Amino acid sequence: MQNNVSVIGAGLAGCEAAWQLAERGINVTLYEMKPEKKTPAHHSDDFAELVCSNSLRSNELTNAAGLLKEELRRLGGLIVKCADENQVEAGGALAVDREAFAKAVTDKIKNHPNIKIVYGEVTEIPKDGHVIIATGPLTSDALFDAIHEKVGGDFLHFFDAAAPIVTFESIDMDRAYFASRYDKGTPDYINCPLSKEEFDPFWEALTTAEEAEVHGFEDKLVFEGCMPIEVNARRGHDTLLFGILKPVGLPDPKTGKDPYAVLQLRKDNAQGSLYNLVGCQTHLKWGEQKRIFSMIPALKNAEYVRYGVMHRNTFLDSPRLLDRNFALRSDSRIRFAGQMTGVEGYVESNASGFLAGLATANEILGKKEPNFPQTTAIGALGHYISNETVVKFQPMNINFGILEPLGYKIRGKREKNMKISERALEIIDNMKGDI
Repeated sequence: MQNNVSVIGAGLAGCEAAWQLAERGINVTLYEMKPEKKTPAHHSDDFAELVCSNSLRSNELTNAAGLLKEELRRLGGLIVKCADENQVEAGGALAVDREAFAKAVTDKIKNHPNIKIVYGEVTEIPKDGHVIIATGPLTSDALFDAIHEKVGGDFLHFFDAAAPIVTFESIDMDRAYFASRYDKGTPDYINCPLSKEEFDPFWEALTTAEEAEVHGFEDKLVFEGCMPIEVNARRGHDTLLFGILKPVGLPDPKTGKDPYAVLQLRKDNAQGSLYNLVGCQTHLKWGEQKRIFSMIPALKNAEYVRYGVMHRNTFLDSPRLLDRNFALRSDSRIRFAGQMTGVEGYVESNASGFLAGLATANEILGKKEPNFPQTTAIGALGHYISNETVVKFQPMNINFGILEPLGYKIRGKREKNMKISERALEIIDNMKGDI
């Protein structure tokens, strides 16, 4: 077998796959089209750019995202290590300074002796050697056509959005306060309260605002986890009050009571000079974003360093195309990784890159194929994207529902989830010697 692997795309999945291969002594050629060519969602020239949010979600083992990160930590994952080293306060979640995080990943990749970086757009699938395609949901048109020709059939797609970011100094802290919901963790979120008299016109404005044109966009084609706030608002007056703007567990220190509605802001960099509007991903026109979010008292004079944007995400019909280690069933020298496989979320994309890289390395080195069971979060993701019984395949975040049940009853959701995590981590620890 040729001891060289082509990895296309230096996002989270591509960087993790390249790292796992290189750490096992395998030569990697990592292709990245930035900075020569960027998509509308890209802002930085660094690898592993976080586009939609700076949060990798919960760190707790009672949460499936927390379990997945812990599995990757114990197995030597690069992305989680860099995230841990560049985190910003976010209560019980793992959020990062996105610029410092991307720089850390980029430096690690660039300085690895087994990784060669080639800049420029890849327009066709390499015909020789092992290949991992991790170009993300914004794959360039030329490579998209090459993939389509290779796999045939129709791709699936959905729309994704990012939230605005504002400067801390422009937030009116006389109209806002620091707190974490239910006093959980440290009070790292800025909370912007609204009374009913303030919320009602804000909601009305969201439902009637002018949207930026996105070709082929329909509300029903938006992934639930990244639903634009204006689409959410159109579902009904109270939808935001039970979701993005839920005030429960966030009492205003001025009154001691929960407000009618609360918009939370999360720190976006280590210095605390930038904050993103949690859950406010949107595809409203930029002028409309400024007008409407300024209706929130604490953001009346907010300065925006980035407005929300929306883009079309393309993903494969993976159950028909890929096996549980992300190899193309019709040509096993080719693997896919990242969000284009239908794993949704930063950590999930990271995990798919880890598994694709590990499986490719094992094949080259003559070792057994990785066999992560469905009792682990990594294995559950692999089983989900390769489950041929799934008729209407949709992107999926990691959740305890796709892990194998315990087989016995435990009272209490948190207790049950903790037992599932403990079982998974015991399996991971026992596998480490073979990985």
